[in-house]
Amino acid sequence: MTKHTVTFEPDKIAIRVDKGANLLEAALEAGVHINATCGGQGVCGKCRVVIEAREVDSEKTEKISQEEYDQGWRQACKTFVLSDCTAQIPVESRGLKPLVAQKLDMGKVERKISALDTKPLAEDWQFDPLAIKVPVRLSPPTLQDNASDLTRISTGLKQQHDIEKISVDIRCLKTMPQVLRTSDWSVTATLTAAPEPETISPQQGISPALNLVRLEPGDTSGNNLGVVLDIGTTTICAELLDLKTGKVMAEAAEYNRQIEYGEDVITRIVYAQKPKGKGKLQSLVVSSINQVIDEILEKTGSSKKSISCIAAAGNTTMTHLFLGLETRYIREAPYVPAANFMPLAWASDVGIDVPDCVRLYSFPAVASYVGGDIVSGIIGSGVFQKEKLTLYMDIGTNGEIVLGNRDWLACAACSMGPAFEGGGIKHGMRADQGAIEGFHINPITLEPMLVTVGRERPRGICGSGLISILAELLFACVIDRNGKFVRDLSSERIRSGRFGYEYVLVLAEDSGTGDDIVITEVDIENLIRAKGALFAGCLTLLENLTLSFDDLDRVIIAGAFGRYINIEKGKQIGLFPDIPVEKFHFLGNGSLLGAQLVSLSNGMLRDVERIAKMMTNIELSDNQSFMDKYVGALFLPHTDAHLFPVVTEYLEASSQMISNQKIITPLLKAKSRKARKIKSTK
Repeated sequence: MTKHTVTFEPDKIAIRVDKGANLLEAALEAGVHINATCGGQGVCGKCRVVIEAREVDSEKTEKISQEEYDQGWRQACKTFVLSDCTAQIPVESRGLKPLVAQKLDMGKVERKISALDTKPLAEDWQFDPLAIKVPVRLSPPTLQDNASDLTRISTGLKQQHDIEKISVDIRCLKTMPQVLRTSDWSVTATLTAAPEPETISPQQGISPALNLVRLEPGDTSGNNLGVVLDIGTTTICAELLDLKTGKVMAEAAEYNRQIEYGEDVITRIVYAQKPKGKGKLQSLVVSSINQVIDEILEKTGSSKKSISCIAAAGNTTMTHLFLGLETRYIREAPYVPAANFMPLAWASDVGIDVPDCVRLYSFPAVASYVGGDIVSGIIGSGVFQKEKLTLYMDIGTNGEIVLGNRDWLACAACSMGPAFEGGGIKHGMRADQGAIEGFHINPITLEPMLVTVGRERPRGICGSGLISILAELLFACVIDRNGKFVRDLSSERIRSGRFGYEYVLVLAEDSGTGDDIVITEVDIENLIRAKGALFAGCLTLLENLTLSFDDLDRVIIAGAFGRYINIEKGKQIGLFPDIPVEKFHFLGNGSLLGAQLVSLSNGMLRDVERIAKMMTNIELSDNQSFMDKYVGALFLPHTDAHLFPVVTEYLEASSQMISNQKIITPLLKAKSRKARKIKSTK
C-alpha cells in the first residue's frame, strides 16, 4: 500500500502512514496531542488543524466555516491523508491558551506508538477442510444391481471423487434410503475428517478419517460453512468460515452470560456445585453461543442448514462447563480435570441450535488452568514450528503463558480477572463500536485526546484504551506509582466520585451514552492487579527454566484488543517486559486463529494433539515464588526498577519535566484569568 508522510507542526514530528489514513489516528500514533473528546465522531469540534502542502480528503463540517475551509482549516477526525502533507496544530487545539503556548516548552519526551509486525502464522498447512461437501449422482438399484444404499454411495464417492474409505454415522444411515429415493438418486454428501467419538483417548492418536454425516437432495456443495468459537470466561467470539474458499465471512462477539454468576472460573466452579448450578451455567454459555452464531448468520444471510462443523476452543473450565462436565476437581489439589482430550460430539447434543448432523470438535487442554484456547493459539501462531525462543502471552480473564519453540514448550496460567476485557471496570467494554481504544493527555491542561473504534461517540473503554489511559495518567503525574490520583491538581476532570477519585474522560454532552465516562481509582486497582498477575506469571515461568526476558527472541501477544494495542504503554505500566519493541508481535485472537486453521486443514489435528502432549505445565496456584512476584508487581511499573530500566528513566524524566513546567504554570493561569476578567467587565 502507498505510504505518505504527515508532518505535525509546531512539534516537527513526522510519521509515515498508509494512503487514506485518518489524520487524528495518525496524530495519536505519532504521540502528537490534539484535543479530541468525541472519539472522532466530529461533534466536539476541538480537533481543528490547518492543512498545508495538502492533498487530503475531508468533508465540510458545521464546526468549520466556508472561509476557514478555503483557508485549509479541517477537523482532524474527518480528514484522510492522500499525499504528503503538513498539519499545523493551533494553540486552541492543543489545549493551551495562547499566552501559555508562547511561554511554555512542552519538551520532546518520546511518546511514539511502535508499529506492530504482521501476524506470525503457522506454515506449511494444506487447504483440506474439516468438513467437505460433494455432489454424487447415482444410478438406481435394479434386480441385476441390488447393492445396498450405503455400498452404492461408497462406490459413487470412489468413482466420482476418489474417496475410497468412509465410515457412516447412524443418523445419516437412518435417513439415507428416503433421501436417495426422493432426490432421484442425486444427492450431496457431507463428510467430516474426524474419528468416531469412541476412538479418542490420550493414548491413541487422532487419525482423521472421512465420516459420512449427512445426505441432502440435489447439489448443495456450494453451501459449506464452518463455525469457529473462542469460549472465553468473559467473552464468546465466533467466526463464520466458507469451507469451500477458506474465507472468513463474518465475526461476532458477546459477553458470556455466565458472568452473572462470577467473573472468574473459580467462582463459577463453586456455583456449579450448587443444586442445578452446573446445568444453569451450561445453558447460559450455550445461549451465548447460539446468539453469536445467529449474528454471524444474519450478517451473511446464510442458513444454519449450511453449517457442517464447529471447532471450539476455551480454557479448561469453560470447555468443561460448555460440555456439561464435572468441574469440582479442577479447583481442588491436585487440580485434575475430567479429561484433557474431549470426544467429538454432535453440536445439537450440547444444546447448540444447529442441525443434528453438525460435528463439534473441542480443542484439548494441557492442565486444569491451561486449556484448549492456548493450544489453539500455539497452533495459530506457529510457535511449535519455529526455532526462536518465544514467550506467548494470552491476555484475558485467565492469563495463559507459553514459553518455548519447536523442540519444547512450557506453560503456566494465572487469574488476571476480566479487567482488560472490560469487566470490573466502571465503563469497560469490548473492543466494539464506540470503545475508547487510543488515548493521550496534555500534561499541563490535563485535557484528553481520544479515538474510538469506528470513530463513533465514546460509549466506554476497551482493553487497549485502558492500557493507554493508565500509562498516560502515570506519565502525566495524574496518578502516582501506587495508582492513586494526585489530589492537588487543579483540573475539573479530576473529581471525587461515588467510588473515590476519578478522571473524566468524556463529558456527557460528548458521549454516546448521555453520561460522563470516567476511569476510577477502583478501576485502576483492578488493572494493576491484572497486569501484576500476568507479569509475575511470566517471571516465574522464566525463572523456573533459568531464563530471563533478555533470552527471548520474540514475544507474541494474543487477546481481543482493538487496533491501538500499544507495546510502549504496556511496558510503561509493567504489563509487558522492558525489552526492545522489535521483539513484540501482536496476534489478535489466537484462539480463533488456531480454530480457523484446524477447520481449514484437518491435517493439523495431529499437531493439536502433539502440542497438547508436549507442553509441561508449571502450576502457579500454590507457588510461593509466584505470590512474592505478584506482590512486587502491584506497582507502576514494578517495585524492582532494575526490571524496567528504560521505563524508569523515562518516568523520572517525565516527572521532572512536568514539575519544571508547573513552576511557571500558576503565573500563566493567573494572567489568563485576569485577561478573561477584564474582557468580561467591558
